[in-house]
Amino acid sequence: FTVVMRTLCLCLVVVLWGIRLWLHQRKNQLASTGKDGKRQLVVAFFHPYCNAGGGGERVLWCAIRALYKDAIYVVYTGDKDVTGEQIVESAFRRFNIKLTHPVKFVFLEKRYLVEASLYPHFTLLGQSLGSVLLGWEALMKCVPDVYIDSMGYAFTLPLFKYLGSCRVGCYVHYPTISTDMLSVVRSQNARFNNAAFITRNPLLSKLKLVYYYLFAFVYGLVGSRSDVIMVNSSWTLKHILSLWRAGACTSVVYPPCDVQTFLDIPLHEEKSTTEYFIVSLGQFRPEKDHPLQIRAFAKFLEKTALGQQSLPKLILIGGCRNQQDEQRVNRLKKLCEELGVDKKVEFKVNIPFEELKKYLADAIIGLHTMWNEHFGIGIVECMAAGTIILAHNSGGPKLDIVVPYEGHITGFLAENEDDYSETIAQILSLSSEKRLEIRQNARQSVNRFADQEFEVAFLLSVEQLFK
Repeated sequence: FTVVMRTLCLCLVVVLWGIRLWLHQRKNQLASTGKDGKRQLVVAFFHPYCNAGGGGERVLWCAIRALYKDAIYVVYTGDKDVTGEQIVESAFRRFNIKLTHPVKFVFLEKRYLVEASLYPHFTLLGQSLGSVLLGWEALMKCVPDVYIDSMGYAFTLPLFKYLGSCRVGCYVHYPTISTDMLSVVRSQNARFNNAAFITRNPLLSKLKLVYYYLFAFVYGLVGSRSDVIMVNSSWTLKHILSLWRAGACTSVVYPPCDVQTFLDIPLHEEKSTTEYFIVSLGQFRPEKDHPLQIRAFAKFLEKTALGQQSLPKLILIGGCRNQQDEQRVNRLKKLCEELGVDKKVEFKVNIPFEELKKYLADAIIGLHTMWNEHFGIGIVECMAAGTIILAHNSGGPKLDIVVPYEGHITGFLAENEDDYSETIAQILSLSSEKRLEIRQNARQSVNRFADQEFEVAFLLSVEQLFK
């Protein structure tokens, strides 16, 4: 048996080494020559949902724009329903980002392998193994010199490093698994990723905890293969250091926020109006917890003593990536009807950037409810636009964003339905002068998240990938 195992292992090593040599040859055959007559580097970003229109996509486009080296820039994407030109146009329309050099798009056929809907059980494992197969398709279509996972598919890193002979880097928006997720299962709390039937069964909870611990170990193993690790917040840094144990090559690079564009919105005392607006900004994904926003808003309307004409309107603005997100929006609309607030809640899906600015300019409160949000670009944009932010008391908002600026308050934090509804009432009860003071403090505090700050930190971090 031992001899058989050794033989199989040797055969596996030989096959993998053969694949590595073949891919290296393929890379050299497809190489292009730059202006200086030298072979051009191929720099590839793995971002299967590059046309989704969320904060992660803003990081992608700003990162590509920041790179000024004479190279071929590639984006692996699964957005087959659009052309490369349409993707670039969408980036400009949604984020006001114009790329300074051409980008080649490699369209992937098997993006469905990383869809959560494909794995009703063992979702983390299924998506991670699916990402390896999707990564293999990407590697077969284009072998880069530098590979950057900009969407959180850590299991692709060893594939490109050891088989593709690439220098690899990653930008981590949110750890696939975190110590907080382990604690949720351990304490048998129900969350969007911890079903109620599991929390009610001690045996199932223990089995899931074992599964999570094993997955966390493997996740740490593959993630630590990265040559450069960038994380987007103090919260993410803490978890990645704990899981990947690669502190020497890990740094915080705050995501780019289009601060200046929103700072251009005039900040003035509120106009006398019969209608207030509360704006929520974020993709329609389960972890964003839009139902909490609607329930808290409904509770606020139920408790408030204001006249009907003075009641605020909630506007939910976000992007839909796929049919599951669209179905989620429909369920949210149904929830509004059930709670009797459908006349006071509006949904704005995949709207242009200029329309987004208009809604933020008119809003009093910016609402955000995700538990342990890794960073929160939408939160920063709301603050820069002059809204008073109300975010969840956890993650990036608590540690990095909604923090005092020179000793002055910059926004509010809440944790549950009652907290949110009461804090909405508290903000609206403040004098317009006090609200203006908070808005001014918030605006001054967010300059550290500007595009220019991101570009400097990003280029500094990835520099060793180009040596």
